[in-house]
Amino acid sequence: MTIIDNLKQDINKGNVEGAVAQTQKAIDDGLKVKSILNDGLIAAMDEVGEKFAKGALFVPQMLRSAKAMQECMKLLKPFFLEGDLVPKGKVLIGTVHRDLHDIGKNLVAMMLEGAGFAITDLGVDVSADQFVKKAQEIEPDIVAMSALLSTTMPSMKETIEALQRAKIRNTVRVMIGGAPVTSKFAEDIKADVYAPDAGSAVIEAKKLVGTS
Repeated sequence: MTIIDNLKQDINKGNVEGAVAQTQKAIDDGLKVKSILNDGLIAAMDEVGEKFAKGALFVPQMLRSAKAMQECMKLLKPFFLEGDLVPKGKVLIGTVHRDLHDIGKNLVAMMLEGAGFAITDLGVDVSADQFVKKAQEIEPDIVAMSALLSTTMPSMKETIEALQRAKIRNTVRVMIGGAPVTSKFAEDIKADVYAPDAGSAVIEAKKLVGTS
């Protein structure tokens, strides 16, 4: 098997040390960084996402694979800074105001990073103003919001309205998700996309930036 094959296998298994070692070996052997990213990390996480969607993987396994991918990305990030790699798009993500849940949000962020997106994670309990301020600063392609409590869902609408007041709503796409969130709610608050899980979030994000 090739280094890329071994890398994909380690990520699929959630073998952090193995995946990092294979990534370093690929870099040392002079493999193109774009190939390591696209054919190795992104391809592996696509497979993980498909397995998760089919029920063949569960959240703990998916988190281990995402963790392996994240550690490998640390080795590749210097090449992003040098301009050798261009992200598919920029995503600003956070759990909305008064909501402190982050497992789902973290999983989406890791999966999107594995798919080649540059991620800015604002964390939890993020106010509408915080989303707007950061969006003005980094000019993301997508603003992604998560809520696990039905009582915090109105914050999603507040954030969209704040983006409109700041006159940047038409420059970003808004994606929302979380256990109580529905496609109907997304439609009602004029979000662009509803993603029920991390795998769907990656698919929808690719559509939003025109890479799928």
